[in-house]
Amino acid sequence: MVEQVRDESLNGRVALVTGGARGIGLAISRRLHSCGACVVIADSGVSISGETPDPEVAAVAAQELGDRALAFGSDIASPEAAAAAVSRAVGHFGAIDLVVNNAAILRDSLIFKGSAANWDAVLRNNLSAAYHVLAAATPFLRDQVKAGRAPGRIVNITSSAGLYGNFGQSAYASAKAGLLGLTRVVAMDMARSGVTCNAIAPFAATRVTESIHPANAGQAQYKERALKISPRFVADLVALLCRDDARDITGQLFCVRGREVFLFSQPRPIERLVLTEDDRGAPLTQLLRERFGSKLTDLTTDLEAFNTEPLL
Repeated sequence: MVEQVRDESLNGRVALVTGGARGIGLAISRRLHSCGACVVIADSGVSISGETPDPEVAAVAAQELGDRALAFGSDIASPEAAAAAVSRAVGHFGAIDLVVNNAAILRDSLIFKGSAANWDAVLRNNLSAAYHVLAAATPFLRDQVKAGRAPGRIVNITSSAGLYGNFGQSAYASAKAGLLGLTRVVAMDMARSGVTCNAIAPFAATRVTESIHPANAGQAQYKERALKISPRFVADLVALLCRDDARDITGQLFCVRGREVFLFSQPRPIERLVLTEDDRGAPLTQLLRERFGSKLTDLTTDLEAFNTEPLL
């Protein structure tokens, strides 16, 4: 990261970080706390597949941070639990300013081998939970601005799998792609209040990276490279986006890979075909090939697209 967040740049701010006790989430919790923020670490301590919860995981992380840190060890993937996490922040610290939706699980399978139960579990944890947290937090964020408090910040941790796709990740990629849509709408809904909402696709050593089972030499190389990258680089950008001077950055999609920060384009039309009376008899596929052929998007996976040496 070119610019390091100065100490106390988030002094007096109150953050809620989901999945905040391990991996990227813990790095974010540490960074926000080191910048002066109070931090509620919401993490049920489940395995990467979303099983065997252990609320002590959040408690240990909060204890490590010390003062200005609280644990919330319940599963937040319900409206009631998400509201309880927000209420814990407001009740204990007096406000909520920064929301980081990071919690995620994986249950991969090829589409023709998947199960509805796994699909529902991943969507519930990776997408619905973020919605429930924001539905609970945004009324406070709006009211605080009306009362004269500085506008809050929202950062959603998405994934390049939701942008490029990857084999066997229909549920995970769909949830992460949905998170980008949620980011855009929340940015619009909160614009009048000055509350920003952005998304980050991270590359770092995490439980997700560790769970990759390489299907070929290229994927093995990708995993080896990714495991070299500290999650602190992602945490640095989260903290930058949470600062007051990032007030004009909202609705954006970033990617972080070590010292590299990418600003991603977002889906917009790149070509237009207007059918005329003369086209009625022509095969549509022929017209599509003629007008769009060179601009069609290939099936490159995210592992292939970013399989180069990171800058550390």
